[in-house]
Amino acid sequence: MLSGAGISAESGVPTFRDDETGLWAKYDPYELSSTDGWQTHPERVWAWYLWRHHLVGQVAPNAGHRAVAAWQDHADVTVITQNVDDLHERAGSRPVHHLHGSLSEFWCDTCGSRYHGPLPDMPEPELEKMPPHCECGGLIRPGIVWFGEQLPDEPWQAAVEAVATAEVLVVVGTSGIVYPAAGLPEVARAQGAVVVEVNPEQTPLTAIATVSIRESASTALPRLMQQLPSLLQQ
Repeated sequence: MLSGAGISAESGVPTFRDDETGLWAKYDPYELSSTDGWQTHPERVWAWYLWRHHLVGQVAPNAGHRAVAAWQDHADVTVITQNVDDLHERAGSRPVHHLHGSLSEFWCDTCGSRYHGPLPDMPEPELEKMPPHCECGGLIRPGIVWFGEQLPDEPWQAAVEAVATAEVLVVVGTSGIVYPAAGLPEVARAQGAVVVEVNPEQTPLTAIATVSIRESASTALPRLMQQLPSLLQQ
């Protein structure tokens, strides 16, 4: 399974493109999600991701997340996600490969050491808050893949291997425009896999999908396991 922002949006996690209200509306998304933005305004970027970290902790997995976890009782399921939340894990899915990093991980921007120290509360978004310092003097940053950075090698290689050997790839809640993740369905099709797209809207992936289901994740996924045998015969 390859999941995108749409499945988490149903749990109340705003997508990056849709979060256009409140204090953050006036900032360029690139500034908040790039190495350039971090180097120029680390206090602003840290505040943004700290707020999202606490926001994710206040929401729960939805029926779509739970359905994917339940599939493990009937099939060998690997979850590949472009999302940076931990809703798949909290629903019970294992393994989950995060292509774009995770809001629950932090490390030093200088020495790369993992940070396990305390995090201040951020119940409401604030414009600026300086990140903690590492023992080496560097700044603690969120474990997110920003513009200008490569995808983490281990999750990416695991994703490619899983897709290349899959019989079925379910693609849910993704726009299909963010590469290289958007290329994974093409890998699956090239290997003869059935690609099932779950998205209320048509996307660039629709053209290569074996079947497209125009429903939300929380509606479609709970019954998709029962529907798969008939869908695969179409």
